[in-house]
Amino acid sequence: MSTISVSELNHKVQTRSAGLKFGSLAFILAMLSMMGPFSIDTYLPSLPSISRSLGASPSQVQQTVTAFLILFAFMSLWHGAVSDAYGRRRLVIVSLGIFAAASVGCALAGSVEVLLFFRALQGATAGAGMIVGRAVVRDLYEGAEAQKLMSHVATIFTIAPVLAPVVGGWLQVWFGWRAVFVFLLIFALLLMFSSWRALPETLPRGKRQRLEPAFLLRSYGKVLSTGPFVLSSISLGICNAGFFIYIMSAPRFLMTHLGLRETDFLWLFGPIAIGMMMGAHISGRVAGKISGNRTVLAGYCIMAAAAAGNAGLNLLLPPMLPWTIVPLFVFVVGMTTAMPSLTLMGLDLFPLQKGLAASCQGFIMLGLNSLVAALVPLIWGTALSLAVTCLSLTSVGLLMLLLYFGTMKKRVTASV
Repeated sequence: MSTISVSELNHKVQTRSAGLKFGSLAFILAMLSMMGPFSIDTYLPSLPSISRSLGASPSQVQQTVTAFLILFAFMSLWHGAVSDAYGRRRLVIVSLGIFAAASVGCALAGSVEVLLFFRALQGATAGAGMIVGRAVVRDLYEGAEAQKLMSHVATIFTIAPVLAPVVGGWLQVWFGWRAVFVFLLIFALLLMFSSWRALPETLPRGKRQRLEPAFLLRSYGKVLSTGPFVLSSISLGICNAGFFIYIMSAPRFLMTHLGLRETDFLWLFGPIAIGMMMGAHISGRVAGKISGNRTVLAGYCIMAAAAAGNAGLNLLLPPMLPWTIVPLFVFVVGMTTAMPSLTLMGLDLFPLQKGLAASCQGFIMLGLNSLVAALVPLIWGTALSLAVTCLSLTSVGLLMLLLYFGTMKKRVTASV
């Protein structure tokens, strides 16, 4: 646990007293984190229709997803730093306003190039809530309390994966693909109003950092050259990418390999949401009882077993319901068990620049997801190729975790 001053402790107490209750804060932070998944998952069932409507190839339409993710990852580097300089609340509200305007542009797009531009603008702003939310948790809470809040956020967040593709599928069937972006516009405006009314400012002026190029460059260099931080972020990002390939390939995986329709995305996203809820619940229950290292390692063991079982199942059997989905359910239980603790362990390395550290953490994870999104058309040909890729990524993620533990042990030994 990091050492804090009396004035900072007083600010934490005052903000908690004047702001939202624990559960209410978890809800609004989870809703902010949902902006990214909603921007992707609601849109996936409409990809074939967009291709036909705009006269674009499937690969061209897929690049609108990649453009979103690239800007999502790049701007995550700046969201935390800007919030460290000007406050958490202001950045959230402004970003949601820009996202709403970009949603209008997407809804009115007459060509794939215009859609690509406004999707990139959506990506540039959609991640602000997720990045700032992590910093808000660390502004207000320490230790087990922080892990519990992160777990509550993750539990509520699971609404997004199950609801978004179902909503998107029915909007596509009833009104066409442009209605998806009208829905995102309404969601952004409602969330902007809620943040303006209820989200407290958790960073006092005296704790804010300078937003100067030279200072930021040194700060980014310091964070991104810290071995344990980079290893933990890469580990979590690579394992998340092992799951993310199924999100990005959902139209092909469900509609081609499993023979389902646009309104049947619940077959994948329903079990994933339940698995995420279970993992987050486990993480919250063991907070303060089991060390963060053990919680993370247990989560990774579950992921490794699920990924190996997934590859074996697809090697022996053709894709079929429900068995093709079961290993993915188990995988996300392990992933969301490990994620809260490993996320906080990385942020704890930089107690004075939590926003910037959260940005770097998000950039590494989202950058890996963006790379995976660009390569998904190369691996979505069969369910087996997806499963083997998932196993490969999980193995690399586990290796990075073991290297992280090793570097942290050396760091502690050197400090003693």
